[in-house]
Amino acid sequence: MMIAAKRLTLRTLTSAIALLAVGGAVTPAATIGAPVVQAQSKPAPAPGSNPLFRDKFTADPAPLVVGDRLYLYVGHDEAERDQMFNMRDWLVYSTTDMKTWTDHGSIMKVSDFKWAKQDAWAAQTIEKNGKFWFFATVEHDATHPGKAIGVAVADKPTGPFVDAKGTALITNEMTPKGTHSWEDIDPTVLTDDDGTTWIAWGNRQAYIAKLKPNMIEIDGPIREITPPHFEEGPWLHKRGGLYYLTYASLDRKTHRDERISYSTATSLDGPWTHRGELTGSGKDSFTIHPGIAEFKNNWYLFAHNASLTIGELKGSIGRRAVTAEHLQYDTNGLMKPVVQTDAGISVPPPSD
Repeated sequence: MMIAAKRLTLRTLTSAIALLAVGGAVTPAATIGAPVVQAQSKPAPAPGSNPLFRDKFTADPAPLVVGDRLYLYVGHDEAERDQMFNMRDWLVYSTTDMKTWTDHGSIMKVSDFKWAKQDAWAAQTIEKNGKFWFFATVEHDATHPGKAIGVAVADKPTGPFVDAKGTALITNEMTPKGTHSWEDIDPTVLTDDDGTTWIAWGNRQAYIAKLKPNMIEIDGPIREITPPHFEEGPWLHKRGGLYYLTYASLDRKTHRDERISYSTATSLDGPWTHRGELTGSGKDSFTIHPGIAEFKNNWYLFAHNASLTIGELKGSIGRRAVTAEHLQYDTNGLMKPVVQTDAGISVPPPSD
């Protein structure tokens, strides 16, 4: 904002000198009597531009549409200095227009799973049988070492969520093929047209299984469905007659940071057809994590990068920021490549 020009009187000049004498500051001017300009604040970001949330570091977005509102469940990055990850609870935001978001705060802490010891990693919530089911990654205690997946339940999408089982749904020893202790992470859940709910998850190996109607037990065998360059972060969704398995991919021979790739199938039983990359890497980020939803006749791809700075804390592997982009499909039902931008969904999607 520009302040009208005025000449300094002896009184104002004396006051300025007094301020300097005690360590104060005055607005600099080239000469006495020159216009005084107030420092301009940075323009507010356009609604829908990236990152979506700028007061906290957030990651691993998982959208859920309930009526005319979209809820976005996110991890809460609190890494300090050179910490890799420090995640202790999960947050949720909601919107009715993809522009203005309501912060509902923390909906659950990792300590709410009494059998878990740390790491509130990626999660997803779905609605079924009038309740909201929250599937989340944690580090199990010493009774079942390694990453595990728990399930919590609530009567409302904003919680409070409570452990629905009292024990882990999936533990490391249930998938013995993996060579590392963190392969059982990043659950994604989808209820098929016949009412059966499926869960997929994994790191390096991708797995899928059915859930029993009670939502807290695996129903039948766990199958491996690892697509090319699968790293982590699977996401299941359906559009028309196609099922989509979208995930964080990493081809270590060609790039160092994760990208988003996907496969399609005409049944959750497979077979899955690899469709290649959907996006490049997130800005300044090794990890990326897709979440996809249709909301008010528009499709959106949520992800994260590490472009946000809050105070003296810059983005990093453990300080990420959730983003959103328009998602479009071609006439064959395949997803069109998405370019990640700062403008995000604040601008209309590209025209066909």
